[in-house]
Amino acid sequence: MVADPPKGDSKGFAAGEPTANGALALVPIEDPDAAGGGSQDKVHRCLRANLLVLLTVAAVVAGVALGLGVSGAGGAGALGPARLAAFAFPGELLLRLLKMIILPLVVCSLVGGAASLDPSALGRLGAWALLFFLVTTLLASALGVGLALALQPGAAFAAINASVGATGAVEEAPRKEVRDSFLDLVRNIFPSNLVSAAFRSYATSYEQSSINGTQVKVPVGGEVEGMNILGLVVFAIVFGVALRKLGPEGELLIRFFNSFNDATMVLVSWIMWYAPVGILFLVAGKIVEMEDVGLLFASLGKYILCCLLGHAIHGLLVLPLIYFLFTRKNPYRFLWGIMTALATAFGTSSSSATLPLMMKCVEEKNGVAKHISRFILPIGATVNMDGAALFQCVAAVFIAQLNKRSLDFVQIITILVTATASSVGAAGIPAGGVLTLAIILEAVSLPVHDISLILAVDWLVDRSCTILNVEGDAFGAGLLQSYVDRTEARSSVPELIQVKSEMPMAPLPIPIEEGNPLLKHGPGPAGDADACEKESVM
Repeated sequence: MVADPPKGDSKGFAAGEPTANGALALVPIEDPDAAGGGSQDKVHRCLRANLLVLLTVAAVVAGVALGLGVSGAGGAGALGPARLAAFAFPGELLLRLLKMIILPLVVCSLVGGAASLDPSALGRLGAWALLFFLVTTLLASALGVGLALALQPGAAFAAINASVGATGAVEEAPRKEVRDSFLDLVRNIFPSNLVSAAFRSYATSYEQSSINGTQVKVPVGGEVEGMNILGLVVFAIVFGVALRKLGPEGELLIRFFNSFNDATMVLVSWIMWYAPVGILFLVAGKIVEMEDVGLLFASLGKYILCCLLGHAIHGLLVLPLIYFLFTRKNPYRFLWGIMTALATAFGTSSSSATLPLMMKCVEEKNGVAKHISRFILPIGATVNMDGAALFQCVAAVFIAQLNKRSLDFVQIITILVTATASSVGAAGIPAGGVLTLAIILEAVSLPVHDISLILAVDWLVDRSCTILNVEGDAFGAGLLQSYVDRTEARSSVPELIQVKSEMPMAPLPIPIEEGNPLLKHGPGPAGDADACEKESVM
């Protein structure tokens, strides 16, 4: 009888010499194309796995090139308002798609994440996350102050035309008191109406009033446009904990929120494939809107360099070093896994809009558990603003140098603390950091109207801030995942030993021969019930 070849592999074998029993031995032969085909397959698999990342990065580069090209051909003046709006429409559509799913994603992910965690574990994770966010924000603020003092971006900037890049009455920036900003933060944590919190937040404004012939500034509170994401985050966490306390009665609602969140992530996976197109036109449209990009870089180049250098140092050295020290893993491999989200952050300039894609990246590319990413990332998108804190410190020192004001040690510490605290309340929206910069300037008695100079190049610096903000959120999720893994590894061994020691010894199964029907079992000697004698029935 001739041996059959292995099934499923009709190639790669040749008939050899007959063996002693007359069967032909099959001898495997080498496929000359195997090596080349294998390397090609690896390249194809790599391209398929990273296709979205490559497309997104290419879209950023193409958007810059397209924007500079259109600006060189006449820019916004040649296009006109109507054509410019049509030119930027694909990017606007991406922003609308991302903002559409922020509300259900944040609420459902936090409710499901908080309900899936034990209250003690929830407290530990939340405490570690807030500690990480606080430390990294302080480091970013200190780095920003140090770079600004070393590079002196405003020293040679004695006078500048305030009309460069200024687009309106920027001098009417919100001159908010630190006290009112803190009170607004607390008010937004506890929204009076959850429905209105989905699209409005509380903010204090001021009116001039005459009291006894003296003009005084009277605080007036009211609702302003913009999602109160901080209040929604707090409510979702508390609501998730309450559902867990209900036990079996709350499981149905927990499953509802988890299913809603999973369906939202499916929508995110679809939107991600449109992201490269939207990012291309977002970047190009913003560059075309600028009247004279070259003049802005020439006049504010040192300030831009200081901000971008600080963001690069913090994002490529400080955060990866912290991640490596605590996890002993390659941080740059982790960064590559979130590259799509980082490119989207550059295009959208919004931490909140990048949140859906960041969840998708850290879960699928970097192995972060869903209950961790969907609990930590929404919190990070609300309170962790490393990029904004660094930029605000650089801007404050820049404006001080611009006005030839020397900063003493107490003022520098005030800038650090105020920038760290105000970044917590900074909205995760474009130019959100500029809105809180006025608080820092007021704290150290610097002129607020110089914010107009910052706004001239905020379209670029704010994108760098957003990249650093979302990168810090992702590294925070990665660190917490490593912490949970180590904690579970340490606790599993003693628990396993305890379980084994407490479990009663199960009786051994009856061997096959003892169940032989040809044997008869009888009591052993001395009436021992456990012992038995076997006697043949034959």
